[in-house]
Amino acid sequence: MAEIIRAALVQTNWTGDKESMIKAHEEYARQAATQGAKVICFQELFYGPYFCQVQDQGYYAYAESIPGPTTERFAALAAELGIVMVLPMYEQEQPGVLYNTAAVVDADGSYLGKYRKTHIPQVKGFWEKFYFRPGNLGYPVFDTAVGRIGVYICYDRHFPEGWRALGLAGATVVFNPSATSRGLSAYLWKLEQPASAVANEYFVGAINRVGVEDLGENDFYGTSYFVDPEGKFVGEVGDDHAPELIVRDLDLGLLAEVRDRWAFYRDRRPDAYDGLVQP
Repeated sequence: MAEIIRAALVQTNWTGDKESMIKAHEEYARQAATQGAKVICFQELFYGPYFCQVQDQGYYAYAESIPGPTTERFAALAAELGIVMVLPMYEQEQPGVLYNTAAVVDADGSYLGKYRKTHIPQVKGFWEKFYFRPGNLGYPVFDTAVGRIGVYICYDRHFPEGWRALGLAGATVVFNPSATSRGLSAYLWKLEQPASAVANEYFVGAINRVGVEDLGENDFYGTSYFVDPEGKFVGEVGDDHAPELIVRDLDLGLLAEVRDRWAFYRDRRPDAYDGLVQP
């Protein structure tokens, strides 16, 4: 595995229908591969609008099986381009059993598995419990062509336990695809994920969609970025209004350096944490 990997994030706006969104992301993946990227992550629920601004059963139609048609379509593209893909989607396990999920596909097109969003909000503009069951697959880390990667989805980022679980399982890069709105918790956006990267000593790729959709007032502010295990942004943060493909080089050699310097994993005290896991 290379010490330096080139990684990509996509932040974009709703184009009006599922097929045009899928085609737009196929083009983003091709552009990323042309720029030398070896791994790419799309935004939360990437092929749809952020329909959780309303509570409408009609949007259940966006759910599909994982693996399924969209996973297979992008698996073929991953194999063609030689790029690892993280695909945040709406999953139907069976009728009436629905999850907010990210599928992970390796650079040879093989399906590696999925992560289901664990923490589900239910507040104005983010009525997610209407659409999703809480995830039940734990915090998997996937062995890919670019190393061990993890996924945490949007609201999950407010909960430190999953970040830690991914680090303890050996993740070197964790992707956090999101749909978060201007004015709600924007000040946390550039605080929480860098802090989690530092606390857990890995890279984080934070992705947020852009624009105002016709389902509500949420103004998604982009500003997607990569942050390193020292809490420093890798290159510039994405635009706060415009769609953008963000491609950055991640120096994985920094991981061992930081872990030796700060030794956070060595100095953990799990024997003292029993009270934290009481309901």
